[in-house]
Amino acid sequence: MWFPPDGTLITTQTVESKMEKSVVPQFFNGRSVFVTGSTGLMGKVLVWKLLYSCPGIKNIFVLIRSKRGKSALLRYQEIIKAPLFDSIRKTNKSLLSKLQVVCGDVGMDGLGITQEMKERLISEVSIVFHGAATLNLDASLSEAINLNTTGTLRMLELCSEMQNLEAFVHFSTAFCHVDLDTLDEEVHKSTFDAYNIMRLPSWLNENSIKMVTPHLINPHPNTYTFSKRLAEDVVADFYPQLPVVIARPSIVTPALKEPLPGWVDNLNGPTGILAAGGKGVLRSVLCNSEYTAEAVPVDFAINAVIVIAWKTAITKQKTNVVPVYNLTQHNLNAMTWEAVMAKGREETMKNPFELMLWYPTGSLTSSRFIHTYKVICYHWIPAYLIDGILFLLGQKRFMIRVQQKISDGLRVLQYFTLRNWDFTNDRLLALRDSLSEVDRKTFSIDFEKMDMDVYFRNCILGARQYCLKEDPASIPKARKTLKVLYVLDLVVIYLKYALVAWLLYKVYETISAIV
Repeated sequence: MWFPPDGTLITTQTVESKMEKSVVPQFFNGRSVFVTGSTGLMGKVLVWKLLYSCPGIKNIFVLIRSKRGKSALLRYQEIIKAPLFDSIRKTNKSLLSKLQVVCGDVGMDGLGITQEMKERLISEVSIVFHGAATLNLDASLSEAINLNTTGTLRMLELCSEMQNLEAFVHFSTAFCHVDLDTLDEEVHKSTFDAYNIMRLPSWLNENSIKMVTPHLINPHPNTYTFSKRLAEDVVADFYPQLPVVIARPSIVTPALKEPLPGWVDNLNGPTGILAAGGKGVLRSVLCNSEYTAEAVPVDFAINAVIVIAWKTAITKQKTNVVPVYNLTQHNLNAMTWEAVMAKGREETMKNPFELMLWYPTGSLTSSRFIHTYKVICYHWIPAYLIDGILFLLGQKRFMIRVQQKISDGLRVLQYFTLRNWDFTNDRLLALRDSLSEVDRKTFSIDFEKMDMDVYFRNCILGARQYCLKEDPASIPKARKTLKVLYVLDLVVIYLKYALVAWLLYKVYETISAIV
């Protein structure tokens, strides 16, 4: 026995008792895991969390493809240099040696991996997290099907050969069943046969596929949700022969706490809207402000999938259908889009961005007419004016390109902001309640305990630091800039109303003269 600094008596029995309660990390001791999609937001956090909270894990094999002239190994080296791995590098750098790079691609037959590596995976791996997918909502149907649907089939075929497979966790999306008013935690078969769709390129050329795509994917708004729905059908076909399970996160947002508060590596979804609004380049969003914003912090989503893998592996009594978990808050700490934008704007005012083009005064509207008017007046006209001035000065133009990206992002996102979504999460909450106190804290998915003010502050600071590479030390200077822009905005508003008043007066004067 011994006494720590606080004077509490600690015995060997006490320590063993506490260790016994932490079941999930112990489960991963000595086991090897295979992760696809490790270069994405969720994949990076998953790898970090497994190393940090399950240090007894044997190996983490990460499937990485070459991209834009960078080899898989180089991309891996860039990933582990990212800020989220700072805590591991400082405390136990040796854990990084557990990462094993697998050069391959889910878009290739046989995953593009060598026979030697395949044999190693088959013999060593017992847990698989399949998160590789194209998240490009504008991807062609052929690309989306090849990566998201056929890619999943390729992974399942490999897993069918694994000697010790205990869990295959498939990352789907909560938005893959857009035709349902309420999405329960179960698979709803598509009206199309997934295998016939996967064979389309064998008997239709690309132009023909593009022509039929809108009719084929209807009512899906894009090829992403359509291909992910078909992927669920493929996963379900391998149950119960394989221990497969489906995890459906809603919109994934910056981290609440881990690996760093506010950590994010892209400006997709709500994060991009808040950043663009904070920069003053986004002034209108087509959205029903009263609808609920269905989102899940990335660390909550990752905590959930790790626990789901553990639960799947230890469950001997299999259900009749493939288990599905909706990783959604489902009104546990619900926020409307109006509240999201209000809190985002509030935190942006306190911690403004650098190089703001105008005072952040964006707004939400469900009227397409008003939205179109604002986009023309506040997005495109200023963009052409600024680029015109830059052209005359011989400088590089960028505003039209920025506005085009914003326009494309809004066009894709508005389908989700103009609908109210209802996702049940009974199975997820039951799983959470089954955890020990220690594991529930280590793998937290307690939506109810989120401090939304702190969270939004960290989201803004995270987007600022990790995506836009803006030094936190520049915030005081940015606040001064914000004050100047506020005055300019008031001047413009005054001039606008003065112009309207003058025009009305002239109309009145003309009518009076005629009468």
